[in-house]
Amino acid sequence: MSDSTPIGKDIVATFHYTLSDEAGQKLESTEGEDPVTYLHGHGNILPALEALLEGKNPGETVEAILPPEKAYGERKANSVQRISKKHLKDAGRFKVGDAVPLHTEQGAQLVTVVKIGHSMVDVDTNHPYSGQTLKFTLNVTDTRSASAEEIEHGHVHGPGGHHH
Repeated sequence: MSDSTPIGKDIVATFHYTLSDEAGQKLESTEGEDPVTYLHGHGNILPALEALLEGKNPGETVEAILPPEKAYGERKANSVQRISKKHLKDAGRFKVGDAVPLHTEQGAQLVTVVKIGHSMVDVDTNHPYSGQTLKFTLNVTDTRSASAEEIEHGHVHGPGGHHH
């Protein structure tokens, strides 16, 4: 239920995005898919993007070029780890080079498969886009006030958000 409130603390915002590398090569996009929905002011998206979306309204578009330190960080050397396949969702369905979620104590972390063995997998724990300058184009499609429960939990519930 939209109330077209400008994006600010405790506002649920919905947007479509396109992510490109420095050369303009499209890396990801939600166009034709479900948009992203998040609770503003609770660290659910990159801080630099959250700052750019502050005060925006549905229908507005924001573009940002973020250096690695404002996006997914610099690449870290010695970041390959050998882990059991049981720690990766859908372990039998991925191949070398795939970005897959690794379940950690801090929640899911995106890692890149480097080598696949019988029961173990070598993964690069750098975010797949770390070390890259990235261009984000965000198109705000909807805003609404968050429910008390969403604010208490720090994330969106229901369609486009978290389901308990």
